[in-house]
Amino acid sequence: MFSKILFPTDGSEISHRAADTAVELAARLGIGIVGFHSIPPYSLPIGDGVFGYEPVYSEEEFRKACEDAANEVLAEVAKVAKKAAVPFTSSVRTCPSTWEGIIAAAKDNKCDLIVMASHGRKGMAGVLLGSETTKVLTHSKVPVLVCR
Repeated sequence: MFSKILFPTDGSEISHRAADTAVELAARLGIGIVGFHSIPPYSLPIGDGVFGYEPVYSEEEFRKACEDAANEVLAEVAKVAKKAAVPFTSSVRTCPSTWEGIIAAAKDNKCDLIVMASHGRKGMAGVLLGSETTKVLTHSKVPVLVCR
């Protein structure tokens, strides 16, 4: 049925709970899981025309801090997978939009199922913050299992 699961995570509590589901499903199917975390591209703060802003991080410091945070988040998923004896690899990618990164990671890692959490934002929060899950559901050619 499925041969490999992509599990995108942002490190939130709901993602931690969804990791249990993704790993349990992988264990039952006897397949591996790829943990994925998206890193935003580096950008300088915008000045107001009068006062310039000094960057808090250089581009290299920003990349390193984001990679460290991604590795920490993915290490938590790796622990869950190891405990269940599920093969685990991880993928970190810099992406201008998270949903596009998730879809690209599924393709690049030859995953035929995406298991991801949804924060379930509704109303104005959903409109203003958008929903990466909704965008993945809308654009992915790979089946998506949403955990709430």
